[in-house]
Amino acid sequence: MNPVPEAELLYTALVSGVKPLMRPKTRLVGITSGGAWLVERLQKDLDLPGSPGVISSAMHRDDFARRGLSASAQTVLPFDVNGADVLLLDDVLYTGRTIRAVLNELFDFGRPACVRLAVLVDRGGRELPVAADFAATRLTLPDSQLLALARSDGGAFSLKVEENR
Repeated sequence: MNPVPEAELLYTALVSGVKPLMRPKTRLVGITSGGAWLVERLQKDLDLPGSPGVISSAMHRDDFARRGLSASAQTVLPFDVNGADVLLLDDVLYTGRTIRAVLNELFDFGRPACVRLAVLVDRGGRELPVAADFAATRLTLPDSQLLALARSDGGAFSLKVEENR
């Protein structure tokens, strides 16, 4: 197993990597929950007006029958999705199934002009043809492990490896 990188250093790389993806009317949308934390901080650090969007994959997951509706935040998109330039942010890209579910959710709200994806960590293991436009790092972990972003009360990020149950 590769050592788990320092999340705050990855966040700094994410900020640098997202800047070239930004267009004048790009709207940031974070995937609950790690992506929502990232987008909240990015919106401030990039000094962007308005509020970022938050999107949930819960209603469109292909494992909804097993997982049920999570207690995480629900989708809030404070802009018209039709014709929007959307930059999705997530903490970890793995199988691609969450991104597929999020795209279905996004299109329930309208038809964006463009959707791109930036992630803190791409851990490979794709089951669907999904790729990030930017990944702060790539990391390989066994299938038996999960990688999750955590946020302290002070807002600092850390990455945690947990055994997949």
